[in-house]
Amino acid sequence: MLERIDRVQLVVADRTAAAAHYHELLGAEVAREDESEYLGASRTVLALGESEIELCQPEGPGRARRHLDEHGEGLFAAGASTRDLVALEARLRSLGQRPVHDGHQLCLDPQPGFGLRFVLSSFSQREPADSKGPESKGPESKDRGPISFLYEVTNTLVSDWRTASAFYSGLFGLDPTRFSEIGSKRFGYQGTLTLFDPPGRLDRIELSQVVDPKSAMGRFVAKRGDSLYMSYVETHDLQNLIERLDAAGARWTPRGETREEEQDGLWVHPSALHGLLLGVSRTTVAWEWSGRPELVSAS
Repeated sequence: MLERIDRVQLVVADRTAAAAHYHELLGAEVAREDESEYLGASRTVLALGESEIELCQPEGPGRARRHLDEHGEGLFAAGASTRDLVALEARLRSLGQRPVHDGHQLCLDPQPGFGLRFVLSSFSQREPADSKGPESKGPESKDRGPISFLYEVTNTLVSDWRTASAFYSGLFGLDPTRFSEIGSKRFGYQGTLTLFDPPGRLDRIELSQVVDPKSAMGRFVAKRGDSLYMSYVETHDLQNLIERLDAAGARWTPRGETREEEQDGLWVHPSALHGLLLGVSRTTVAWEWSGRPELVSAS
């Protein structure tokens, strides 16, 4: 029943400053501002390609304040969209879940055993934000930015990934025959990609069970347990993104051997994006590790 990984929510200390950094590095534009009673926060929603980033600043006691106090700035919730939010809510309630309405969204507190918090929205086909448009509230920009869309959130696990896969399949009506198993010696995990609609789209929850406690993921789950770890985006202009990151002095790591020769992707360090570890892959290249390498186009 899930259509897209359409957003992530971050808790930040200063949403205005964070929005400026996201504009500078990723070309994100302010789409709207509102308040979240569920979070106890004021919120700036950024358009990032076809997707959105919600920057949530605590305005008193509540979920956002507790997260900021306990963990600092960073990822709070994974966001997904559906074509029938009413039907999805009915399904969740039939399974014993208690989604909370927050404006036009449904919110699910961290799932028992797997630690992933969700914000669910009605699907809408978004065009990339035009930074030259009169409705833009962000700093001036010459283009729409290098990011195409979000497509992945990563659930790092101490728990067994197969159990988590079965749980999410039942919760959201996903088809396990479409999933693609994954594993990485480099990053010390094994698991699966819960692909929603392959080969049409890359959207998925990545379930990564840590098998190397000395890895970065291993150190993270040692502190946080099962939790939301990072997100991934696709870019249509990797070189533009690299130029933005370098101009701002932001930390990033190439997928390949050297920064100078990188053409396929990178990871942006959380210190650059207010606690968000962001993976980036060029157009179609993520199919290489998503079960359909024949869909990767030449760079």
